Amino acid sequence: MATSLLTTKLYIPRPRSDLVHRTRLIEQLNAVTNCKLTLISAPAGFGKSTVLSSWVSQLKHGSQVAWLSLDHSDNDLTRFLIYFIGALQTIDTDIGKGVLDAIKSPGPVNIEVILTSLLNEINEFPEEIVFILDDYHVIESQEIDQSLIFLLDHLSLNMHLVIASRIDPSLPLSRLRASGQLCELRAKDLRFTPDETATFLNEIMGFDLSAQDVVALETRTEGWIAGLQMAALTMQGIKSSSELVDFVNSFTGSDRFIQDYLTDEVLQQQTSEIKDFLLQTSILNRLSGPLCDVVTGQKGGQAILEALEIANMFIVPLDNERQWYRYHHLFADLLAHHLKQTFPDLIPDLHRRASEWYEGKNLPSEAIHHAFAAEDFEQAADLAELAWPAISGGFQSITWLGWLRDLPDELVQTRPVLCLAFAWANLNAGNLEDAEVRLLDVERWLEPSASIPDKSQGPLIEMVVIDQEQFQSLPGSLATARAYHAQAIGDLNGTVKYTKQILELLPENEQGGRGTAALSLLGLAQYANGDLKAAYQAFSNGIAGMTPLDRITGAFVLADIKMALGQLNTALTTYKQSLKLVKDHSKPMPLGTEDIYIGLSKLHRERGNLDDAAQDLLTGKKLGEQIKLPDWQHRWFIAQSQLKETLGDMDSALDLLDKAEKCYVRTPVPNVRPIAAMKARVWVRQEKLAEAQDWVCERGLAVDDDLSYLREFEHITLAKVLIAQIKTEPVDDSIRGVIELLNRLLKAAEEGGRIGSVIEILVHKALACEVLGDTSSALGSLERALTLAEPEDYLRIFVDEGPPMAKLLNEAVRQGVQPDYSRKLLAAFESKIAVDYIQQAQQLIEPLSARELDVLKLVAQGLSNREIAEWLFLALDTVKGYNRKIYAKLGVKNRTQAVNKANSLKILPPQ
Repeated sequence: MATSLLTTKLYIPRPRSDLVHRTRLIEQLNAVTNCKLTLISAPAGFGKSTVLSSWVSQLKHGSQVAWLSLDHSDNDLTRFLIYFIGALQTIDTDIGKGVLDAIKSPGPVNIEVILTSLLNEINEFPEEIVFILDDYHVIESQEIDQSLIFLLDHLSLNMHLVIASRIDPSLPLSRLRASGQLCELRAKDLRFTPDETATFLNEIMGFDLSAQDVVALETRTEGWIAGLQMAALTMQGIKSSSELVDFVNSFTGSDRFIQDYLTDEVLQQQTSEIKDFLLQTSILNRLSGPLCDVVTGQKGGQAILEALEIANMFIVPLDNERQWYRYHHLFADLLAHHLKQTFPDLIPDLHRRASEWYEGKNLPSEAIHHAFAAEDFEQAADLAELAWPAISGGFQSITWLGWLRDLPDELVQTRPVLCLAFAWANLNAGNLEDAEVRLLDVERWLEPSASIPDKSQGPLIEMVVIDQEQFQSLPGSLATARAYHAQAIGDLNGTVKYTKQILELLPENEQGGRGTAALSLLGLAQYANGDLKAAYQAFSNGIAGMTPLDRITGAFVLADIKMALGQLNTALTTYKQSLKLVKDHSKPMPLGTEDIYIGLSKLHRERGNLDDAAQDLLTGKKLGEQIKLPDWQHRWFIAQSQLKETLGDMDSALDLLDKAEKCYVRTPVPNVRPIAAMKARVWVRQEKLAEAQDWVCERGLAVDDDLSYLREFEHITLAKVLIAQIKTEPVDDSIRGVIELLNRLLKAAEEGGRIGSVIEILVHKALACEVLGDTSSALGSLERALTLAEPEDYLRIFVDEGPPMAKLLNEAVRQGVQPDYSRKLLAAFESKIAVDYIQQAQQLIEPLSARELDVLKLVAQGLSNREIAEWLFLALDTVKGYNRKIYAKLGVKNRTQAVNKANSLKILPPQ
């Protein structure tokens, strides 16, 4: 079933012909353009919607109005946003198209990103927009409140929000009021004045009441228009003037009185046909002739609705064709209350009929709502099961779950097909623990026994199957879900086990579907295990059996594998081929296109093309907000963080990593570069070694750990942290421990063919050897890294290491080690520190090591050799050895000459 919008929720009510023109309220509402928010807050029946419809009809040209009438089902954030955008699209059908696609896509949604995109579109709209949210008191969702707060905080000047509610919403009203951004209409403002009451009763309703009688009614109702309308409705049946005066004098206007009065004097005065119609249709939020006919089991519903409108029977038209109506909310509440008291046994059947009608109209949300109201959970389960294939294909799992949150667990357990739908919905949403519960339920049904005992070990619970075709495919679908779940939680053995089951269960003639899924999941398991060549082959074979659009979604995985293999050129080709598929596809852009641009950005950044990298990220963000997979935001924030780090903006890089962490969704794609490790690398560059060391301790990392590909990035990061620490501490066996760790990592990466890792490990080994003072070994590691990196045009993997790498590259140029490539890398150093260091190093016979510079700085401060030894925790002979090396490299014979030469070369910082 395809999900549709109820357009009547977006209809702007037309002003009633019997409306009292309330100029004073219209003038107050005209001040809306001076405020971000206009709040109309008053109890039921104070005419909030009526005043708004009258005001809207008089708005000046150039103002566009979007109207959304809310009901309790709108507490689902996804549904709320879909209708919010639907209301905007009544103004311009293009507003929010991409955002709407993003909301309907699978997995958790980054609301801030969604709302930011929507705000940008609103800001570009050429006309003023007034957006009205009617009946906001039905909203109880904190998520929706927070979304509106974000909108209000960033609202552009051309849009104004108007909220009508029976209670104050959970918004920062005090702050808005203090800043002059809140316009308010309260009950005291909406109350009818004596003059307005007189106009209503005598001119509109045709009574001839004295001023005294008018004031009496106005006083006793406190200007409550609903009470006045109810009073007037009854007064129409009073013929005697004396009886009319008696009624006015006895009317109190209290809620309880009005309830009793409506029951006795309004309902009881209707014909039995009309009374039955009113009571039976009170279960409906919206009324149409055909729907009312089905609910009541009678004919002529449309004629009755039109007659009720003419009779002012608290009914509101919702469209210009008079096909849809609703009861005044207070009147509907009263009718429903009376129905419950008088015909409680009839209520479930009425809801059941409504559910069946909505089901036939392909409106599953409303159909399921009425099934729940009827407490017909079996029907709700049937509807949910039938709706799932379309919902799953449309990536609306979260919405589907929201419909069914109150479905009894015992009922779900009896339906293996529904259990599996619940499992897949939770997998798509990243709720792996909830998915596991439902997968276990399915597995119990697939055991040899066809029924399971309940928790009390009483009678057996029988299986329910409403779709035999789905049931027959259950074992294969279950195995696919199990493989997905196992891979998402990092159970590689489980992934292999279940993918084999998938292939065993496949018919011989079936090549696509679950077969391609099995190969893809097997490839991801091999990816997580570090067997990248096998992973690439399996995943490539898997998506080869998919449609071109499906292949686009898997392109970033293939490219990531190629980058890990050190094959940047092939990764670039993969992205270009995928973009060709995208261009061959008509708009909108297919899912996965955003990831292609994010991946291209990473490639361009590594190769030093930062402008291209930034542009690709902008494109990826724009597409991601329109069409996205569950975790695209996670990948985008990481790529943006890396670009910010490259540009030297470390604080922004960390902020972006925090955002990436918050929107991370566990999927089968292995997380080989944990965000926490990325943060540790940024801390190292910021010289915040205490924070980096805290991360090491939290992860329990050590140089003698067992190695695995899933922790390879963390162990390389550990080496980076330790190298940075050793630079500020005495050189001892700890640096040798780091080198040994790097040697073991290097061996594992080489065995796995992971050339990208090999290059990075060699870079760090070169830096570690340089810290140890072993320049020869450092250059040996660097030479090999350069040899592997040059054909693939690596750049940032070297340059991001800063001045220490610049020094080594300069030495490489001096000794003829890959001189052209080394010069190219040196030219990319943009940091002033790095440039200064290169200039200094080029004037030296041999550059000073980091430890030699530390010793020289202390010499320049006048410390003796013994004091230097104590300061740096070194042996006295070690300090003397460093002095000899310093003298030799500077071409001097004593301490004074060394300091003077160092100052002339600008090696030492200014005193």
